[in-house]
Amino acid sequence: MKSLFRFSFLTTFIVWLLGLTVLAVSSSCSQDQKAQIKDALLGALTRVGGPQPRLDSTYVIRQMSAEPAFKEHIEWGKKFYKERDYRLGWFRNHELVPQVKTMLGVLDKAADEGLDPKNYKIKDFDKLFANLEAAQSDSSKRNALEKEIDVALSSTYFNWASDFYRGTVSPQEVKNIDWRVKRNKIKLHKALMTILQERESTYPYYEFEPLHPEYNALKKALADYRALQRNGSWPTIPAGTNLKPGSSSPAVAQLRQRLLGSKSEPAATPVQPVNNTGTATASTTATAPAAVYEGELIHAVKAFQTQNGLRADGVVGGETLRLLNVPLADRIDQIMLNMERWRWIPKRLEPDYLLVNIPDYKLHVVEDNKEVFNMRVIVGKTLNATPVFSDKVEYVVLSPYWNVPMSIIQKELAPKLANDPSYLDHLDMEVVKGYGAKAVPVDPGSIDWTNVDEKTFKYTLRRRPGPKNDLGEVKFIFPNSDDIYLHDTPNDELFSQNKRGFSHGCVRVEEPIKLAEYLLRNKPGWNRETILDTIQARKEKYVTLAEKLPVYLVYFTAWVGDDGTVHFRDDIYGHDKVLAKQYFN
Repeated sequence: MKSLFRFSFLTTFIVWLLGLTVLAVSSSCSQDQKAQIKDALLGALTRVGGPQPRLDSTYVIRQMSAEPAFKEHIEWGKKFYKERDYRLGWFRNHELVPQVKTMLGVLDKAADEGLDPKNYKIKDFDKLFANLEAAQSDSSKRNALEKEIDVALSSTYFNWASDFYRGTVSPQEVKNIDWRVKRNKIKLHKALMTILQERESTYPYYEFEPLHPEYNALKKALADYRALQRNGSWPTIPAGTNLKPGSSSPAVAQLRQRLLGSKSEPAATPVQPVNNTGTATASTTATAPAAVYEGELIHAVKAFQTQNGLRADGVVGGETLRLLNVPLADRIDQIMLNMERWRWIPKRLEPDYLLVNIPDYKLHVVEDNKEVFNMRVIVGKTLNATPVFSDKVEYVVLSPYWNVPMSIIQKELAPKLANDPSYLDHLDMEVVKGYGAKAVPVDPGSIDWTNVDEKTFKYTLRRRPGPKNDLGEVKFIFPNSDDIYLHDTPNDELFSQNKRGFSHGCVRVEEPIKLAEYLLRNKPGWNRETILDTIQARKEKYVTLAEKLPVYLVYFTAWVGDDGTVHFRDDIYGHDKVLAKQYFN
């Protein structure tokens, strides 16, 4: 292969000689004559190796169809070669371009991305390159091999890039994966043309690099955690451990090793020997003296609690103990699963958007690609999981009615209303026919509540605006088939909980007035005072946003903070478990 690349130096040298030749005759030639001389010399150079072979669609299809791993990428191959009039992509004047070496090096390091290099080493390129080297004196064999190698290199790129830029798992094709965020629409043939320096792009395809800095941060975390795994993992803190600041226990030594083996988790250099299971060895555990839980170790525990979404009280026990003892291998898998999700994310998010990370129970407001503020949220219970999708916020609704879902009507309200229709008055609810300003009240006593279902119930059961309203004082609508939206809540005390899965699927926000004020900041006539006055009137008011704002409801259980620390959250809906079955199998 070295001699194949050697030609590029020779070509450069000859072109330099061409320049000298042209200069030598420049004093006696016109500009047109100089150009003719240069073209003639370049033509002679090209004829040294003969014309570069060309492909056709039939050849591309046949070659890619021969390999199962390449077959699904045939459309990318057809588009790539059609756009270049079926010229070879990876050769220049019969020599392999430098990007070949770069790509093969990237494949060797695919494990750094949480990918398996074996999945991309379909062709034996060492053998193909050796055959090509041996065929240099036979132009027919050489050209045939160049064609075969070129399609094989393109196919290999598409096979790798499809996984790297679009994900190894397609969430739309797996029934139980809840991910309806708009997809990454990368055109892989265009990405390859960028790599071969045939087109410009604002995306880092030419460096074989990922699209999102969040992915890169997780990639570094993956390397750190794997390094720890190679060095012996981390110890298990004994079951039943309960440490409060100032208390003494033999477990303090293991806790210190777990959290202070290096400056931050994960510990790179274990302080205490561990066996293959990650538990402390028997001899060290038996002889470990009781130590005081104090000082920097308390700060380390609080930092760990923050990184895992717990209240930072410094007490080791319960949830803190459980999370300290999550196996390192599980954390490594968790990082890889979340890297996969970043491959699904659109290649570029809008500069302004809202993002709700469901397992973190948090809403992030992003403006001009920077977070301007965030707030805690409440999401759906496990049985009423908040769906993962993207949309655009269109309306802010002040003093909203709450339309009671049919599931709640049937399971909770209908049995009570069948015995006492006036029960609605105690709930500050009403039944209406029609919608909006045209809604007409209906006597609840005229309805057969024993036979209510979606087909027979032609009304809307709703709670009036006011302090009892389940939606609070504001809701934020992005019309969708799931009828999911953001809204206020009268139950503010729930935001003090660490795990906030209490809703029927919608997302309750901690600071609705602040969010409404932000969303309406560009709407003439609207400010905080106007918003509060409108709410006080207790009449539902729809306000259309000046511009629709993208909103992403996503599911990330691992990410890296601005300070480089890795954060983990529980798999509250089991989405990691479902994805793992696909990703690791």
